[in-house]
Parts: sequence; C-alpha cells; structure tokens
Amino acid sequence: MAISQIIANITQYISEAAMRIFGPTDDAYPVIGVQPFTGEPYDKRKDDNS
Repeated sequence: MAISQIIANITQYISEAAMRIFGPTDDAYPVIGVQPFTGEPYDKRKDDNS
C-alpha cells in the first residue's frame, strides 16, 4: 500500500509540473507592449575621460 501511495504522489507531482509548464499562462503583466530602448549603449572609447 505504501509503494502505491508513493507512486501516486510522484505521478501527481510530475503531472502538476507538466500542467504548469504546458498550461496557459497566468502572468499578471499589463498589456502595454514592448518598450523601446531610448538610452545610449555604453561605449568605453567615448566614456574614457580619465
């Protein structure tokens, strides 16, 4: 009986993980789209004022 309970627990654990991975997303991110990068990339040659 104990072995079947252990196997049932392992099966439930793996199936819950698979449902979480392959299920629909439940992210609570706002739907605002991708924000463009508006800064300047770092360039050591330009920033070498020392």
